[in-house]
Amino acid sequence: MGNKLYVGNLPFNTSEENLTSYFSSFGTVTSAKIIFDHDTGKSKGFGFVEMSNDAEANAVIENTNGKEFDGRQIRVNLAMDKPRRDRPSGGGYGNW
Repeated sequence: MGNKLYVGNLPFNTSEENLTSYFSSFGTVTSAKIIFDHDTGKSKGFGFVEMSNDAEANAVIENTNGKEFDGRQIRVNLAMDKPRRDRPSGGGYGNW
């Protein structure tokens, strides 16, 4: 298991401090990050929380997934590694 969690369906006004405070009742939060839209600067409604160990991460999932947080029912599960994409190299002409 891992200790990095995906947290979805967050209220758009949630701060990283709010996340840290909420999840710290289940253990030590080592990081909390809300994802923002690059163009608008507004929250995308999801983020990531990292707990100090797997047992704490499991406790968070069991106790918060599907529960209400700031008026919204959040989704909490293990974060999946983003698959790496192979990018073509070169000057924009493709592969000759």
